[in-house]
Amino acid sequence: MSEVILKDIIDLNSDFLIYSSDFCPYCVAAERYLRGKGLSFTIIDLTNDPQKRFEIVKATNHRTVPVIFDLRNGKPEFIGGFDDLQASELV
Repeated sequence: MSEVILKDIIDLNSDFLIYSSDFCPYCVAAERYLRGKGLSFTIIDLTNDPQKRFEIVKATNHRTVPVIFDLRNGKPEFIGGFDDLQASELV
């Protein structure tokens, strides 16, 4: 896993991490979905940080936001985007 992602995760006390950006309807949908399931999440906005966005894409091969990680089992697990979150059996 990328050092950038690990640094973002290290002190979080959330069930999920969502990399997001402004004006992203799928990011809002992911937030609503997790909130509806009673799960906590932290949002990191990539709108004004193209270098970080590049690192996230490089680490995950996921080119769009949201980029979602499940943090619940002590080992961060890359989920994908909103559609992947809905389709996963993790939630």
